[in-house]
Amino acid sequence: MSAKRPAPPLPEPLAPLVDAHTHLDACGATDAASVAEMVDRAAAAGVGRVVTVADDLAAARWAVRAAHWDDRVYAAVALHPTRANALDDAARAEIEKLAADPRVVAVGETGLDYYWPGKLDGCADIETQIEGFRWHIDLAKRIGKPLMIHNREADHDLLTVLLDEGAPETVIFHCFSSDANMALSCVAEGYVLSFSGTASFKNAHELREAVRVVPDEQLLVETDAPYLTPHPYRGAPNEPYCLPYTVRAVAELRAQDPAELAEISTANARRVYGFAP
Repeated sequence: MSAKRPAPPLPEPLAPLVDAHTHLDACGATDAASVAEMVDRAAAAGVGRVVTVADDLAAARWAVRAAHWDDRVYAAVALHPTRANALDDAARAEIEKLAADPRVVAVGETGLDYYWPGKLDGCADIETQIEGFRWHIDLAKRIGKPLMIHNREADHDLLTVLLDEGAPETVIFHCFSSDANMALSCVAEGYVLSFSGTASFKNAHELREAVRVVPDEQLLVETDAPYLTPHPYRGAPNEPYCLPYTVRAVAELRAQDPAELAEISTANARRVYGFAP
């Protein structure tokens, strides 16, 4: 993401849409007014609801507050796998309390990230990540909410931990970035796969093949804003209003009508997150 590139123009509206995973705080929202402004911009593009996601404790607190400020906003809370070394007893107690809030619709993002250890100062090692992932799986099962997964270069181990622990009833692979074989493995387990702007990147050949093999009822769409702005605006700041660009790219890969895919993905989001119609 580069501040030098201007923000993408408002796309032609596509409705109804749900941004299944975004980070409103990282997009620049700070208070109720700025959240409303950002969600109003999304609504103008047809994106009527967003799930804002935490990756550390401060972000988890903020996400829950944001979900109470605006009824179009819902929250997901967890410690990101790279921050699993901060999951002490106090953090566990607070995450557990936040996760029980009725505006929280998922435990996440949690999972495994094998890309950053050794590259990022303070990054949790793999053993610590696995321990944190197991705890979040257990939490999701205990409170009966979906598990939202971050997976980076950890396909085999991640599926192994899920199998070993026993997955919650609903598992969402946020920003799915693996190949068609991994997609089919997830589909066979009943997991839900969420696609972001990376699906529009012309060089993401294996991911684009994966997009094509996911059944309609196991597919979500997301921005992961402010990251992963869809083509042709890659590198520009991303926001939930940009979601129609990704949906049109995914629809083209799947040979579907974008309006139909919008309806399908929104129905899935309502079911997975327990939204009212």
